[in-house]
Amino acid sequence: MSDTIEKLKCLIIGSGPAGYTAAIYASRANMAPVLYQGEQPGGQLTTTNDVENFPGYPDGVTGPEMMIQLQKQAERFGTDVRHGWITKVDFSGDIHKVWVNDEKEIHAQTVIISTGASAKYLGLPSEQKYLQLGGGVSACAVCDGFFYRNQEVVIVGAGDSACEEAHYLSKLCKKVTMLVRRDEFRASKIMAQRVINTKNIEILYNTETDEVLGDGHVVTGVRAFNNQTNEKFVIEATGFFVAIGHKPNTDIFKGYLDLDETGYIINAVPGTSKTNVEGVFVSGDAADHVYRQAITAAGTGCMAALDAERYLAAKDSDFEVATSTYN
Repeated sequence: MSDTIEKLKCLIIGSGPAGYTAAIYASRANMAPVLYQGEQPGGQLTTTNDVENFPGYPDGVTGPEMMIQLQKQAERFGTDVRHGWITKVDFSGDIHKVWVNDEKEIHAQTVIISTGASAKYLGLPSEQKYLQLGGGVSACAVCDGFFYRNQEVVIVGAGDSACEEAHYLSKLCKKVTMLVRRDEFRASKIMAQRVINTKNIEILYNTETDEVLGDGHVVTGVRAFNNQTNEKFVIEATGFFVAIGHKPNTDIFKGYLDLDETGYIINAVPGTSKTNVEGVFVSGDAADHVYRQAITAAGTGCMAALDAERYLAAKDSDFEVATSTYN
């Protein structure tokens, strides 16, 4: 068995801005990082069409294009980028053990977690039915909005992401009906005002989804209800988009790392990327439930690599902190 175990100085779990930035810094620090991309190579940003708020792109950039560039930059400095995902870990001992696709075992001196978060759904049986069928339920307007061009759709949510996706859909669809559970948005004022001012977006406050309607193959409408009066009504639509938040992809770390009630990894030392397990660090949306931006994810990826580098230097007298890391 020992012959099949791969030993690494630095393992990065997950890609996206956090994982790739950690890889860039770890590579330049001579840590020979290996990065497993996970189930969604490039992370959530690969589902974003236009990224306009990341510094250095005055004309904007698409999410997939940015991820390709980040991957190439990481590989340029020597990062070993691999397909596959980590399915099990054991952080109970001095050796950080992980398993790739339930098969390959890796022992890593340092581990940087950049697993991000996944979209939440309402959990209605009808929603899940048409989600599995691929018949009209989606959590990504940028990915699937094109298929509903000149049609009528419904979107659920009240935050910045929901407003962004509703506005994006309004450019493609004949009409967008937005269901807001409360009597106001959770989104920032500028994002809320953007959808309020968009003529083909109808906003229904105090409204929730009762059932996603369909013909057994595709969505044909949504039965909603006013949570103040309990009045039910049907909205004709061919698409149902869900934008109600995300769940951190941290389940495999339960029992080893400290998580909050939602599942976000807790930083053991505020202002660092350190977890409660020595040699294990976290970056990006796996720990960030406040900002959740590409630029902040990249920043924490940098922090995680620097923290891992210093950890190695403290543990191994033969490992020197690379000055090139900071240039």
